[in-house]
Amino acid sequence: MASRRQKHEEEHENHERWMVSYADFITLLFAFFVVMYAVSKVDNERLVQVQSSIRFALHFEGTGGVEKMPIFQGPPTDGSDGIGQSTGKPVGLTEREKEFAERTRRKLESKLRPLLLQQPTSVSVIAEGRRLIVRLSASRFFDSAEAAIHPEAIPVLDAIASELVPLASPLRIEGHTDERPIRSARYRNNWDLSASRAASVVSFLEAAHNVPAARLAAVGYGSAKPLPGANGEDLLEASRRVDIVIELTPQGPLESVWGDGG
Repeated sequence: MASRRQKHEEEHENHERWMVSYADFITLLFAFFVVMYAVSKVDNERLVQVQSSIRFALHFEGTGGVEKMPIFQGPPTDGSDGIGQSTGKPVGLTEREKEFAERTRRKLESKLRPLLLQQPTSVSVIAEGRRLIVRLSASRFFDSAEAAIHPEAIPVLDAIASELVPLASPLRIEGHTDERPIRSARYRNNWDLSASRAASVVSFLEAAHNVPAARLAAVGYGSAKPLPGANGEDLLEASRRVDIVIELTPQGPLESVWGDGG
């Protein structure tokens, strides 16, 4: 009888076993919040170093390596924000460089003027510090929702290339559209169309003017970068464009074009 009672007592159910699982859960939850807190603490110094490395990789000059911090340290090539957009504060821009950029702009405008008698506003040349932007109206160079260059626009591109290609600086071609959706079986959206138009200009420069591929870049912005200062139909028309952007660096084309004598 005593043996049977002892066995019955050993089989008595423990109603507090849930506390073990609950304690494990609380421990894991505590560890989770500790990890989240540790991740949320921002190392400002490291953040600045990462920002500098990204800015360098996109548009900046400097020295360094990828195996130790800081990765890159160096001044920007111009007054850009690292992604090709001007901040309005050119860095280290000399009067000679400004004069060269303005001189190049005037020379290019003079060459284009006879070709643009019917549509003088279809091409504009803008000097921003060391940067020269040749802005092409999409309606002059392309059919609606198409990326093939109009044959009659080829002489204009030839004139532009004759001035910019000898400068030996990289050329970045940027395609832009307005915000209205396109209806095209060939292009899915405005991103696709703007990139294709930029690529068409790049292909032309490479094939017709022997520009090395390493000097060329094509990017499509879609409708993400409308031009300020316009509204309504004027804004839509101004937004439909292709920009040819060149950086007039002092160590490169500035010296090779002017020489030591200036």
